[in-house]
Amino acid sequence: MLVKEIKELRNLIKAWKRDGLSVGYVPTMGALHEGHESLIKRAVEENDKVVVSIFVNPTQFGPNEDYDSYPRNINKDLELCVNAGASIVFNPEPSEMYYGDKSTSVSVSGLTSVLCGAKRPGHFDGVCLVVSKFLNIVTPDKAYFGEKDAQQVAVIKRMVRDLNIDVEIVACPIIREEDGLAKSSRNTYLSKDERNAALVLSRSLEIAKDALKKGERNANNIKNAIKEVLNSEPLAKIDYVEIVDSDSLESVEIIKKNVLIPIAVYIGKTRLIDNFTFEI
Repeated sequence: MLVKEIKELRNLIKAWKRDGLSVGYVPTMGALHEGHESLIKRAVEENDKVVVSIFVNPTQFGPNEDYDSYPRNINKDLELCVNAGASIVFNPEPSEMYYGDKSTSVSVSGLTSVLCGAKRPGHFDGVCLVVSKFLNIVTPDKAYFGEKDAQQVAVIKRMVRDLNIDVEIVACPIIREEDGLAKSSRNTYLSKDERNAALVLSRSLEIAKDALKKGERNANNIKNAIKEVLNSEPLAKIDYVEIVDSDSLESVEIIKKNVLIPIAVYIGKTRLIDNFTFEI
């Protein structure tokens, strides 16, 4: 069922809750792929009803980013949602989500000043604003996010904690192509040569995993090993390679506890991210 208006969605959800039904929620920007599908299917397994939002959120794009060209295919997305078991697809217009004179912002400090947040000023303010709005509209019991956007998951968890929002944030594993490339809506931007070059991201992380398994704990040594692999690909340009505490996202020099190893790399003009968590 496709819903475009907040009032209609709220009325439907209120009816579910009067019947004692649990509600799962999956936020997306569309251009859905198997990664999104895995989130929806898990939500369906764990809840009586599932709402999927499809909304390309203008407030999280910078002035020179790809808001206008971001891939959109609502008919294909609807088909995937229905086949995965979603109860409602909420696809509002920007004018439905934002008042012309909006004056409220939502910002999580600290966690958003590093990694992608350092490279994309204002991005996470836009993410937090729209996610807080959706959580307020949908009032889900559980909301599902992919671990590929690991910083986003950390930021949303902190926002939910700090604002006492009554929802459980469920982080779900990265879904990859058979050759290792992390699923991403932006993969559609890649040419054939760039698509092959993009495999350098997962290859570099495999090198890091191998070093950690062999006992390497010096973060700089691991980062240098990742960079060496990435720099071997002519079409790749490193944005960042970091090793950070899994919770605080603060840089780590010697690995003594759980860490997140995130990377961001331009393949041609397309910026891709990937990561893995190493647990001690």
